[in-house]
Amino acid sequence: MSTRAATAPAKMSGALVESVKGFVADHGGSATAVLQPLGRIGVRVTLVGADGVLGDRVVADLDTAKELVGFVDGLTESDEWDRELTSVVTPRRGHWAEMAGWVARQTRFPKARNED
Repeated sequence: MSTRAATAPAKMSGALVESVKGFVADHGGSATAVLQPLGRIGVRVTLVGADGVLGDRVVADLDTAKELVGFVDGLTESDEWDRELTSVVTPRRGHWAEMAGWVARQTRFPKARNED
């Protein structure tokens, strides 16, 4: 017998749903979600808009992530990062700097391909 009590899936907040709906609307009316478990932290829902722009949200568990995908019109789930999905990804300007952290301020590293 387990000493841990099973927890109910977390409820989706209105702000979460509205932000994902807004992302879908702003980026072509459809998007693909890739669900990536992060361990105890939750599940990262990476969004790829129809125009290729990336977005992401973190939710409590896989059930909540799947519920979010089913709840938002125009949002579909992908099982994995496949060639077809990665070929349409076009990060927005400045995205690389946010992800690179301190490395983005270095002068000896080349700029990202989509930056001027």
